[in-house]
Amino acid sequence: MDRDRILLTPGPLTTTLRTKLAMLHDWGSWDADFIAVTASVRRRLLAIVHGQDSHVVVPLQGSGTFSVEAAVATVVPRDGHVLVLDNGAYCKRASKLTQMMGRRCSVLPFAEDEPVSAAALEAELINEPAITHVVLIHCETSAGVENPLAAVAEICRRHGRGLIVDAMSSFAALPIDARAIRFDALVAASGKCLEGVPGMGFVFVRKAVLEGCAGHSQSLAMDLFDQHAYLEATGQWRFTPPTHVVVALSEAIAQFEEEGGQPARLARYADNCATLIRGMTALGLKPFLAPAHQAPIIVTFHAPDHPAYDFKRFYAAAKARGFMLYPGKLTQVETFRVGCIGAIGRAEMQQAVDAVGAALREMGIATPPAAAA
Repeated sequence: MDRDRILLTPGPLTTTLRTKLAMLHDWGSWDADFIAVTASVRRRLLAIVHGQDSHVVVPLQGSGTFSVEAAVATVVPRDGHVLVLDNGAYCKRASKLTQMMGRRCSVLPFAEDEPVSAAALEAELINEPAITHVVLIHCETSAGVENPLAAVAEICRRHGRGLIVDAMSSFAALPIDARAIRFDALVAASGKCLEGVPGMGFVFVRKAVLEGCAGHSQSLAMDLFDQHAYLEATGQWRFTPPTHVVVALSEAIAQFEEEGGQPARLARYADNCATLIRGMTALGLKPFLAPAHQAPIIVTFHAPDHPAYDFKRFYAAAKARGFMLYPGKLTQVETFRVGCIGAIGRAEMQQAVDAVGAALREMGIATPPAAAA
């Protein structure tokens, strides 16, 4: 095979050669050149959400979940009460980490195949005045649902509650404008729709909120207030930064800007998603979500109703053809997932569909004649 396998996952993603090449040099974390890269990355990240006037952005080592933990621990006081809007596995993870940090946590459950409801949130906030903060997963990738960020943010603003947004799989693809949407913290990561490599998260925190966050966090390494103060004072990370990840992200942001920013990235991903669904439907595979609820990030498909189907065999057959799929994450039905994001386009998505069809036929699962042609 003359190319890397294409990662059809919600991250890590397929990256460009330019992004890979950016990691071939070593950097001193205290050196002026690296300090300049960090400052540039922070400045350009803020520009993506138009948050220059209202927010700061604080980078953090580790996976995206590290930064979700950091955001909750820094923004929510120790006597705060968090409400998690739950329509999937990543919502449940947010609830678990909130409880493990000693914050009071309530959960408002919804179906896995539908967005959370802003109206239900409003009723809950009226009924539970002790709730101080709401956690929303913008794109819940366990099924692929896009949740209504603007509507939830407006309810939180109207009722004076803080909003923490996990935008891990939506940032830089779905529109997020800090001038129009009020949030206390919004979390994303390098290895998602910016098409960098994994290893760095970042949190946008509203300036007016951050001022009151000193002493909230029980973690030394994940205290975003202290991390921000140190960055502002020195330009440096408090602890060893993931230098190669940061410079790769800088290069990935440059390509994002050259492509046309968030609108262009969304258009490419939406085209990927449409190509995927059209092709997989022709193979006889059914998407789990209704079209109105589907974000163009990752698509969940029902597994074939056939005795020969086995996900491990299916995965191996697709991998042998150059494409890496993602297992399902739903609890009630058997599914698998296919990502639409990364440095790929319509041609790669069609090739992925062809690989899936060939994998199914190898397993003895027939596909419609037109799809097999």
